[in-house]
Parts: sequence; C-alpha cells; structure tokens
Amino acid sequence: MNRSFATLAVAASLVGVACGARPVTYALGAETTPPAELAGADAEVVRNNCTACHSLDYIVTQPRGKGDQFWRDAVNKMITVYKAPVEQPDANKVAEILAKKFG
Repeated sequence: MNRSFATLAVAASLVGVACGARPVTYALGAETTPPAELAGADAEVVRNNCTACHSLDYIVTQPRGKGDQFWRDAVNKMITVYKAPVEQPDANKVAEILAKKFG
C-alpha cells in the first residue's frame, strides 16, 4: 500500500510541475561584425551555413593548425551529430575555407 501511495504522490507532483511550466523566451543579441578571418566574399558560404546554429566567433576560437582533416571532421560532426542543415557541396566548401584560413 505504501508503494502505491508513493507512486501516486510522485505522479501527482510531476503533473503539478508540468502544469506550471512556462515557455522560456530570450532575446538574441545584436548581430556583430564577422571576425576578420571570416570577412570577405570567400567566406560567405561559411556565414550562410554556420550562423544558423552558432556565432562566427565560435569558429575562430577553434584550435589552429589542425589541418584539413580536422575541419572536414568538424563540419561532418555538425551535420551528422547536431543535424546542421548544410548540403554536401556547401559542407565541402565550408571545410575547405576553414582549413585554408585556420589550417
């Protein structure tokens, strides 16, 4: 009998919490100027494909000198793990640009 009461009490408290839940809203900060490394027409594809999920500042904080494979793997991870909406031709171009700029 005590187990049934405990289960009922937990269920009731969860329903109470769910009924009191409110959606979370937040305001995005103002758009900033792209970092110098990602300025210019060559990096337009990076801006168009990456900023849907994170700022360009995130990209420029990644380790330098890791090479082409690091950037191919990073872009692939964004697509396969985090479900970034990037088409394969753009993914190849993004990885190429990032490898060239950050090596």
